[in-house]
Amino acid sequence: MSWVCYLLRCADDTLYCGITNDLGKRIAAHNAGTAAKYTRSRGPVKLVFMEDCMDRSSASKRELAIKALSRADKLALINLTELPENQ
Repeated sequence: MSWVCYLLRCADDTLYCGITNDLGKRIAAHNAGTAAKYTRSRGPVKLVFMEDCMDRSSASKRELAIKALSRADKLALINLTELPENQ
């Protein structure tokens, strides 16, 4: 089971960070309004950053590290990575 730490851009231009072991299913749940209270009223969401992690523990630690970043630093992190447009 591989874990992913991810950032979503919500429809109101806010950013949401989370972890999962099934990214496609989790994004679909965010867009359906069933994944997180924060994104429920801010959809649709778009994946803007993802990082593979070795296990749930390392994914959780990475999530905390990203959440501690300023918005400007999160945007810089997003700009450093290229994701396929179909995500």
